[in-house]
Amino acid sequence: MAANNIERTRVLGAPVDALTMKTAVERAVELAKDRTKLSYVVAINPEKTFALRENAELARFVEGADLALPDGIGVVWASRLLNGRKIERVPGADLAEAVCARSGVEGLNLFFYGAKEEASAAAVEELRRRYPDIRVVGRRNGYVKAEEMEALTREIADSNADVLIVALGSPRQERWIREHAARTKVGLCLGVGGTLDTFAGTVKRAPLAWQKMNLEWFYRLLKQPSRLWRCRRLLYYAVETAARFFLVKPFTRK
Repeated sequence: MAANNIERTRVLGAPVDALTMKTAVERAVELAKDRTKLSYVVAINPEKTFALRENAELARFVEGADLALPDGIGVVWASRLLNGRKIERVPGADLAEAVCARSGVEGLNLFFYGAKEEASAAAVEELRRRYPDIRVVGRRNGYVKAEEMEALTREIADSNADVLIVALGSPRQERWIREHAARTKVGLCLGVGGTLDTFAGTVKRAPLAWQKMNLEWFYRLLKQPSRLWRCRRLLYYAVETAARFFLVKPFTRK
């Protein structure tokens, strides 16, 4: 369901919340402090939009998210063109870092699950360097065997974590949250994809100037040409947005 006082809209069929980074952080902190139920955040981008159409299980999970972030610039542009609604891009990676930064003052305990062992350790070390008062109560890499999952959820619950940051990639992380997170007793789950790798420095995020120009996706493509096949969906998304704007919207206007 949508967060309190945050409007949820639909962009090319995907649920998207109209919020700012400040609002997202404030709401995430509220959800994390409420340990009476499990809340979770999802990030919506063009690739995720297509995945929802192909994966009914994932679509149901995303519909139930407490926050559906407009993570991709394509989603922001499509919202403006098709809904006439100017929304702000709220990257999941930035929200996760902001929650980490606030953990000390808010008294939030953090547990990290995912990524390779080296990246996991380096990410936590880097976050501790950036935010000396961060409250990290545990971490595990993403290579936990199925038969060890019960022990992992018990470890997280015993750590008294308020926030579980899950970096398994999509849709694996969403499936894990759906199947296992309730047993961890945390207040909030954040699915962050490959964000721990960027914290660790094993994957370089676009410079701030590129981010401000909304060209982070292009920077990653230049650095990883192998992503070209994945980026084809950005083109499909743009074409569908344009087609709906020029061919469908004129007939739906009042």
